[in-house]
Amino acid sequence: MKLLITGSNGFVAGSVIAQARKNWDVHGIARSVLPTTSPNSTYHQLDLLNTGKLTQLFLKLKPDVVIHAAALANIDFCQDNRSMAEAVNVSVTNTIAECCKSNNCKMVLCSTDTVFDGSKGNYNEDDLPNAVNYYAETKIKAEEIVLAASEKNSVARLSLVMGLPVIGKGNSFLAETIAKLKKGEPVKFPENETRTPIDVITAGAALTELAGTNFGGIIHLAGNTRITRFEMAKQIAHTMAFPEELIIGTDSNAIPGRAPRPNDASLNNSKAKSILKTPMLSLADGLTLTMNTKIAQQV
Repeated sequence: MKLLITGSNGFVAGSVIAQARKNWDVHGIARSVLPTTSPNSTYHQLDLLNTGKLTQLFLKLKPDVVIHAAALANIDFCQDNRSMAEAVNVSVTNTIAECCKSNNCKMVLCSTDTVFDGSKGNYNEDDLPNAVNYYAETKIKAEEIVLAASEKNSVARLSLVMGLPVIGKGNSFLAETIAKLKKGEPVKFPENETRTPIDVITAGAALTELAGTNFGGIIHLAGNTRITRFEMAKQIAHTMAFPEELIIGTDSNAIPGRAPRPNDASLNNSKAKSILKTPMLSLADGLTLTMNTKIAQQV
């Protein structure tokens, strides 16, 4: 079985590739090529905005499943650069969805907990999304495109993903936090944002498993711990023996010039627990797993 994953140099995609290449013929797409020695993974350098080349590569590879992990995910950048956000998050998704439909290929879209407005929290898959920023608007549009293209397509809404990069650099807030704490620098985290963080190893395993199932529809991939980002950071500092006083609380919606954030975007993971074999973990267990797993070297 051939798996194609976009954004292959990214944080979540790196975890998927490291785990999926044990059982899949994995092909990654990124704007810059990440070399690998694994016989079961191949990287393709491609700008996803180049529709012609993307379509040609798709026809050449003929994947069985596509995990679309690439996105323009900087919320503030998307708010200020809406045409670019629309092109990357919506138009590219539409192109891939059309390619999958034409070739009878399953598609899994990596979406986000921030499609919700944060007014109630503990959102399940039947709750209606309501964007508070433009990034979320583009992800809602992307979800609609993927679900309309085929009944076998899946939308995986990921909660805040925590951990260290498995392959490549990725974009890990934990890595940045650890680097600052080692220097004794204070780190700001919002007290107003409640999430259900999932570790990157579990997220990668769940997406890999999802790619091999017949499940179609929306599924929430989230951890078992509902917590503010501020308290999460304090728990991380405590676990790693850094002074908790270095974690400074802020209000992310009181910072001038920033796009709005949902206050409580926590996700209910009951469906994931009932459908997937991959266990959803607590914050403590997820932190232990991501700090002690060397998946990239094991496969």
